[in-house]
Amino acid sequence: MTKNNKISTLLCTSVISLSLMACDNVKEINTTTAAVKESKTASTIMNQAATEVKAGKRTAADLPHYLDRDVQEEVFYFVMPDRFYNGDTDNDLGSKTQAISAGGLDKTNKGMFHGGDIQGLKAKLPYLKDLGISAIWLTPILRNQAMQADSSGYHGYWVLDFTEIDPHLGSNDDLKDLIDSAHAENIKIYFDIITNHTADVIKYVECHGEDGLQWLVKDDKGCPFKSLEQLASGDKYTTVIPKGQENLKTPAWLNDTKYYHNQGDSFWQGESSKRGDFAGLDDVNTNDPEVLAGMIDIFKNLITEFKPDGFRIDTVKHVNTEFWAEFSPALVTHAQDLGIKNFFMFGEVYSFSSKELSEYTTAGNMQSVLDFAFQSAMTQSLIDQKGTKVLATLFANDTDYLDHDSDANQLMNFTGNHDMGRFAFMLKNSEFNYTEEQMIKRTLLAHAMTYFMRGVPIIYYGDEQGFVGDGGDQAARQDMMPSEVASYNDDDLLATDATTADDNFDTEHPFYQSFAQYADIFYQYTALRRGEQKTVFQADDNAIFAVTRTLTADDSKSAENQQMLVAFNTSDKPANATIALNGAKYRLVTGDSKLNNNANGQLVLEVPALSFAIYQLVK
Repeated sequence: MTKNNKISTLLCTSVISLSLMACDNVKEINTTTAAVKESKTASTIMNQAATEVKAGKRTAADLPHYLDRDVQEEVFYFVMPDRFYNGDTDNDLGSKTQAISAGGLDKTNKGMFHGGDIQGLKAKLPYLKDLGISAIWLTPILRNQAMQADSSGYHGYWVLDFTEIDPHLGSNDDLKDLIDSAHAENIKIYFDIITNHTADVIKYVECHGEDGLQWLVKDDKGCPFKSLEQLASGDKYTTVIPKGQENLKTPAWLNDTKYYHNQGDSFWQGESSKRGDFAGLDDVNTNDPEVLAGMIDIFKNLITEFKPDGFRIDTVKHVNTEFWAEFSPALVTHAQDLGIKNFFMFGEVYSFSSKELSEYTTAGNMQSVLDFAFQSAMTQSLIDQKGTKVLATLFANDTDYLDHDSDANQLMNFTGNHDMGRFAFMLKNSEFNYTEEQMIKRTLLAHAMTYFMRGVPIIYYGDEQGFVGDGGDQAARQDMMPSEVASYNDDDLLATDATTADDNFDTEHPFYQSFAQYADIFYQYTALRRGEQKTVFQADDNAIFAVTRTLTADDSKSAENQQMLVAFNTSDKPANATIALNGAKYRLVTGDSKLNNNANGQLVLEVPALSFAIYQLVK
């Protein structure tokens, strides 16, 4: 397919048809299908549309100062630094003095280091700023064990040193420079942190021999988990640390095996879920008050040194809730005492149940979590074609999250990630055999849902360039810089003729342009960020799902009320709906749709296939 042909498939759904209207100057972008009839090529229309969008676009620089913004004002970009951009080739091999954190570079292997670093992120801040990003979430950046088995610690989840940046990514000073540079652009930086485990250093004699260097287990299920009941009866593992590795971890207390559960490998159920080793990684005994105090000190020190704007917390459900109830408030208070008044933490609770997710925002005192329940409902609706009831059911449970310091508006919305894979891959892998045009439209619609429904939007790096992937984990961690991984480079990216073998920082990519426009709209209308959401239309026999986002003057700290009507058509066919908002008058903000009042004063809404529309209530 030629580039122009790919662009033309977007004419009904991308920046060309979104009819952006500015807050103060209701101005429709004049690049509709009528322009096509005037003998203009698709690529010409795309270029014109992109120019007009840029002319009125709001970026992070136009927002309140980063210290004054709370999380509901942000658009996040989730990035794996090793796979983003190589700003300094001198650090590609990691440490020059510590062998345990050196090596692992193989740009042809998806499980090895590829050379991206913190300097590369700094170099691409303009790219992210123009995308409309106001907060960057980095995968873990602390010093890792470079190699475990046949894979490297490129992802950052095998921490040895909680005080030093991994040398493959740069130095502590490089990180401070990135944060200062981002803050100068009014962009926040969030760290991904881990308290559940460290790198795999502790071994068990029963599984690894007297020296800890063997593998005595006959299957590939790891060291069998031993329950507390077994431990009480004396059936325990004998810990051993291989010679020369006794003092690998920092702070020093982490080298003492008494601070770990030492119960063998988790099988992700029951007691093993919170006390077992995560795929062999040393499971920290977070039930121990000394460990709790030590972990609080570790991350207080990181906040003091680097002044990040918040943390994403890994593997939250694999740690006892009581730990979080103490840990989370302690760090927020410490950050606020340092002047980071909107310091914010959200956890990874890999669950599709709002009941389980909300346990950590209420009993666990965590401000927010990644909304896996939202991701699941959106996937069921847009990929599995299970209708819109799943969305209505999801939002009906939003009261589960309401407590003294959080609500559903603070949940973190996303379409896919580095573990489960990209939304585009889920489309490609669907039983419905979607065409590329359908995949493009459904991907755009999924991201529109993350921006305009309650919650905080997150873009997974590369999605704005049409990345697809072959699955989850390593198969979803492509390079933005030119890749040498064959299984990445054979992917057919969406809405472009480029491959991952190319440099993929194309600011003219239709997804990049669309997401930038979504951010512009998100920033312009306070109700889309903070408004209380109410489902106003859902029917099992109708593909339209519509909500209002309502903000009162007291909520917005302004003299004005604001209400937005947001409607999504989840099917491949045009749809219409009658909405019982009698007598209300709305003006179109964005979208190619029609809205009229019927004889009864109700709203009659028409939405084209696989698209959305946003309206503002007219006073």
